[in-house]
Amino acid sequence: MKYSSILNVALISLCLSLASIPAWGQQFGGANDENLADVTGIAAKTETTPANDAVLTIAPDELLLSFPERVRLVKLTLHNEVRDWVDINFRYDPSIVENVAWSLPSLQSATYYTADWAILAANERLVKGTFSFAFGPDAEPPSITKEAEALLLDLSLGRPRSGQSVENSVDIIINRDPPTFDPPFTIQLDDDSRQNRR
Repeated sequence: MKYSSILNVALISLCLSLASIPAWGQQFGGANDENLADVTGIAAKTETTPANDAVLTIAPDELLLSFPERVRLVKLTLHNEVRDWVDINFRYDPSIVENVAWSLPSLQSATYYTADWAILAANERLVKGTFSFAFGPDAEPPSITKEAEALLLDLSLGRPRSGQSVENSVDIIINRDPPTFDPPFTIQLDDDSRQNRR
């Protein structure tokens, strides 16, 4: 059997194994992550300022996080809608805290900002969360902008949305000319193929 065939079989087996474990990765969750569950409940009970999906008149000068129990904050990041990262000078501090106030630099105008955080809870369980906010005179709730972005992405990829039948999206794909692309480069490792190329 060729090495590439063995590798393909191994990758398929790994994917099927992971897909058959429904709780795989459930211990890593966030308040707004639909695919992962936070079994501790900490993310859902964590209060933030600005609140998730908040629309402010001016940019905040700090982020406030209030956890339902004492935790170790291991991550705190901030980025805008195009993932331009803001250097908020976060450094890990092993202290156990319940409330965190983090000063922010002056924020540039953006459609919205997203803060991602992660903590170590009891038994060193990792819990993640996220919240988004917008500010300014023309600001809209980040959830509206994110939904519009998701809709545009789905339309560009031909994915069906709620209310659109799968058959219609299949017709669109079938009636399109096949994409043109170069096949992936493969390396033949067996001795016979090297002799045939000479």
